Amino acid sequence: MNANSPEATPGPERTVPDAAVAPGRIVLLTTSHRVAPGLLSWPAWEALHAADRVLCADGTHPQLPYLREAGITVAEVSPTAQELLDACAGGHTVVVVATGEGEPALTDGLARLAGTGRVAMPELELLPASYDLPGARLLDLVQVMDRIRTECPWSSRQTHEGLAKYGIEEAYELVEAIEEGDRDELREELGDVLLQVVFHARIAEEGRSEDGEEPFSIDDVAGGIVAKLIHRHPHVFGDATATTPEEVKEHWLRTKAIEKQRTSITEGIPLGQPGLALAAKLASRVRTADLDIPLPPVEGIGYDLLALAVRAESEGVDPEAALRAAARAYRDAIRDAEG
Repeated sequence: MNANSPEATPGPERTVPDAAVAPGRIVLLTTSHRVAPGLLSWPAWEALHAADRVLCADGTHPQLPYLREAGITVAEVSPTAQELLDACAGGHTVVVVATGEGEPALTDGLARLAGTGRVAMPELELLPASYDLPGARLLDLVQVMDRIRTECPWSSRQTHEGLAKYGIEEAYELVEAIEEGDRDELREELGDVLLQVVFHARIAEEGRSEDGEEPFSIDDVAGGIVAKLIHRHPHVFGDATATTPEEVKEHWLRTKAIEKQRTSITEGIPLGQPGLALAAKLASRVRTADLDIPLPPVEGIGYDLLALAVRAESEGVDPEAALRAAARAYRDAIRDAEG
């Protein structure tokens, strides 16, 4: 036997140019459930059409109807790592359409085979066929909220009125995280506030016609704020020009006034907000409208606080935030005194 022949060389060290025994290629195709099925990248479609075999372990995978519609034959099998290597033998390309959990058992098996050093491994490629767009995880939140609303004994009984107090609490906790400068808390509290929005929108989908309640969804909520933002930013989405924050605020107030058609500058100010914030908001509206309205000539602690809030607003200070900062300092002093 010729010492240079392939038969004279031990298995793991030999070079095999012969296509009949070439190890082939495995393409692990991943998709996102947050993107409509069938919307795959061009490289993904190329790989699928060029493959010798296409496999998928999940017969209910949402991509399968669209792949078959495109003329791709998909075998509903769950191969072991060794079976996949056998399918690739001879230089074949096998595309594995990954399930929602990925293919951990398969990839772990391939890693073990490669680790032995005794197997000629095929080329392995991870090919993302679709990607999440920014904000895609919001779809997960909507789906989770829908299931909780349907299946959870507590959540399924909640109303807008019953949840109102939680919205206030979460908003305060968000403000506290901002003032404390805690990034981890900020992320968590933003999620809690977002949950309130999604929860209320999910309840609103169940509007009752007998009560005159028109149902609306989270998409209606998002669509409304998108339309508002576009309309109130003509310097971004239209032909208007704004180069300073003051000009931007002017655009905002002008378009808002046209939208609301209010008869008083006090309309739209929630009276249930904290007193200092309420006083500052009233003062802001008066100043913005360029009105000269004196404070009520009444003595008392409440009117003294009103005067302080108006003064703070005129100086660009949020009186509510200023009082909270002072209260935190007082809290720290109490703790120090307590030892």
